[in-house]
Amino acid sequence: MFAPCRNALRAGSIIPKTAANIAAMHSAATKPAYPGHIPLNWFENAFLFVGGSIAALTNPYRGDMVAAVGETSAGPSLRRLRDRMLDSAEGRRILKERPRINTHTVDMVKLASMPVGTFGRWYVDWLDKCQVTPDTREPVHYIDDPELAYVMQRYRECHDLYHCVNDMPTDMLGELAVKYFEFANLGLPMAAFSAIAAPIRLSPKRRQKLFSTYVPWALKCGANAQSLITVYWEERWEQPYEDIRKELGLLVAPPMKYPKQRMMEAAASAAVSQA
Repeated sequence: MFAPCRNALRAGSIIPKTAANIAAMHSAATKPAYPGHIPLNWFENAFLFVGGSIAALTNPYRGDMVAAVGETSAGPSLRRLRDRMLDSAEGRRILKERPRINTHTVDMVKLASMPVGTFGRWYVDWLDKCQVTPDTREPVHYIDDPELAYVMQRYRECHDLYHCVNDMPTDMLGELAVKYFEFANLGLPMAAFSAIAAPIRLSPKRRQKLFSTYVPWALKCGANAQSLITVYWEERWEQPYEDIRKELGLLVAPPMKYPKQRMMEAAASAAVSQA
């Protein structure tokens, strides 16, 4: 009975194939609550969580796996985040207007033309340094309540902004530092799961650096800062970057080199050694 499940886990093919199979298993009476919604019963949710966790640990850059684990493990944490948003004027407007962050909704050319030091300019410069785009975030599928599904989508699309505002790269070390920050600031189980399980993929030297330098900062900064899920980032592009950090109570992070910077330094070092 469970042989196909085990084979799927070994192949790392839980999503998207299993998602389509799960949707087909439901009767016509189980209707999606929003476009793209795939209702799950408790067993399907547990199976997807376990399978997605194995696949995500095997390949942390499988965004679909990471997204599935985040949704199937969210539990009551999304309600707590929604309640934080409802307690904030900014958060209430986000829930009402439901803005999205991608290159179709945000004018990147306009942000790139803003003065140096503004948050909008800092964001597009950060995207360039990391060679990433906001268009890669997976849509939410497995959260039943439409409003809570939006809260998860909002968190997912703001994740890069949490990197940006803390001046953190998107390599493994930077991702883990931000996951510890997110756990302290937002309390999402997925952040804790990643923070505990993923460091094994770091080299011993970088793992020691994570726990001795970045984890203490991330936990203190995340706990002391305003809950970032309540921030209407789209209204703050013209605000000075440093003013936003002070307003939100963010502590300056220990410096971390970006991959692009490390590559340039390595190339320069190689050129000197060959001279």
